[in-house]
Amino acid sequence: REPLTTETIMYGASLTKAVFAYTVMQLAEEGRIELDASIATYLPKPLPDYGNLDDYGNWGDLAGDERWRKITPRILLTHSAGFANFSFVEPDGKLKFHFDPGTRYAYSGEGLILLQFVLEEGLGLKLGEEMQRRVFDRFGMANTSMMWRQDFARNLADGWKADGAVEPHDERGRVRAAGSMDTTIADFAAFAAGFMRADGLRPHSRAEMLRPQLPIRSRSQFPTLGPELPPGEQWKK
Repeated sequence: REPLTTETIMYGASLTKAVFAYTVMQLAEEGRIELDASIATYLPKPLPDYGNLDDYGNWGDLAGDERWRKITPRILLTHSAGFANFSFVEPDGKLKFHFDPGTRYAYSGEGLILLQFVLEEGLGLKLGEEMQRRVFDRFGMANTSMMWRQDFARNLADGWKADGAVEPHDERGRVRAAGSMDTTIADFAAFAAGFMRADGLRPHSRAEMLRPQLPIRSRSQFPTLGPELPPGEQWKK
């Protein structure tokens, strides 16, 4: 029953994805990664050959399906790889394509984790350190991190269930591009304001992030992989 303040630490969840995308766009500006190049360009060996990795994903499940080579950073950032949100929600727990990469929208945290893997395995980067330097330090986000810090416990918001029970804060022990960030209202507002000023990005890069990329042709975004509506029922810009 303590008041929520703009300095209270909260689980950033999928707001992490926006900060991750900003980081990727900086790398694209620097020529470190090309948004429309196959991820095979950056990996030392074929993606399925890495097998199933606890820290990342079940890449070995894609063995025999060469469509992984069609995946690009842009496809992953626009949630159009063809994956479910995460492979653990699949009935058999296996990673698979539900459609050809780039052909439709279906929200996927798994896709963002794959792009993290490409940056770390292919470019040798440590995502947590990159985001700290490029984003959190830049915007003075002193109470934001991609992993749990013990000092966050001083002013922490836990979750609450409908029956009034506490949902304890998930103290993330590893960096996850899809949603491991802890942050505050004040810190995330600093990022949002800086992004809108195009701080740290050239104007054309920020415009590219805001440009419509791919329509959502299902009735709703969630649950993911919903059927596409008939053309006459799809939303028109």
